[in-house]
Amino acid sequence: MRNTAKITTAVLAVGALTLGLGACGSDKDSGSGSGSVDTSGPLIVAASPVPHAEILTFVKDELAKDAGLDLEVKEFTDYVTPNTATEDGSVGANYFQNQPYLDDFNKKNGTHIVPVVTVHLEPLGLYSNKFKSVDDLKSGATVAVPNDTVNEARALKLLAANGLITLKDGAGNSATPADISKNPKNLKFKELEAAQTPRSLDDVDAAVINGNYAIEADLKPSKDALVLESATDNPYGNFLAVKEGNEDDPRVQKLAKLLTSAEVKKFIEDKYAGSVIASF
Repeated sequence: MRNTAKITTAVLAVGALTLGLGACGSDKDSGSGSGSVDTSGPLIVAASPVPHAEILTFVKDELAKDAGLDLEVKEFTDYVTPNTATEDGSVGANYFQNQPYLDDFNKKNGTHIVPVVTVHLEPLGLYSNKFKSVDDLKSGATVAVPNDTVNEARALKLLAANGLITLKDGAGNSATPADISKNPKNLKFKELEAAQTPRSLDDVDAAVINGNYAIEADLKPSKDALVLESATDNPYGNFLAVKEGNEDDPRVQKLAKLLTSAEVKKFIEDKYAGSVIASF
């Protein structure tokens, strides 16, 4: 049995409220870089269930004891609470996100989360229950895309890279359908919370789905995706992150070393067969 504690999205409201109340406090109050962080207890890490919590659980069960690391894994099913919980000190670290997402989150929420080490990439993919290739998509087809800023832009870049649309010059990590300059198939876009995109497959013609949610939905990105993000020079690697000032916590440093070990690389390769790619 996996030794994890599942945190539902009901925590979101509490985490957001805590962030709102604590954001105006000083670093001393919040424990960032003040020397007040207690490093004697277990390192609690917030993570998405798949593959992040699975990778952490492998580390906990197979590697942590020998390294002298007391590790606790908490699962979150959204992309907000792990950062708010890291900011307010409810957890000591998180593992679920990429740099463009974090940059956008910190800017919008006034948080101070920083990366420690990049571990893996989950290629974003386009999936369909109705068509076998992108060439089969008909004019006027509806495509579901994640509705958060970074993942929506990432989804549109994937479609552009495969010739389905053309984006305006300069459209970057905040691109939206309004930034499409050419749309030869007259595709329609349905913007959904990232976690909902796999469930939309029966209601739309195709959906762009984040790798972790695809795997949770029993999709195999390396086999089932009509098109898949390239791993070459990809800026969307997922990393271990902490609140600024806690990078040198010895527990965090031990975990960073374990997450980039040969044992973890083999675990990723064996378990995910190309649907998750080690970035080290």
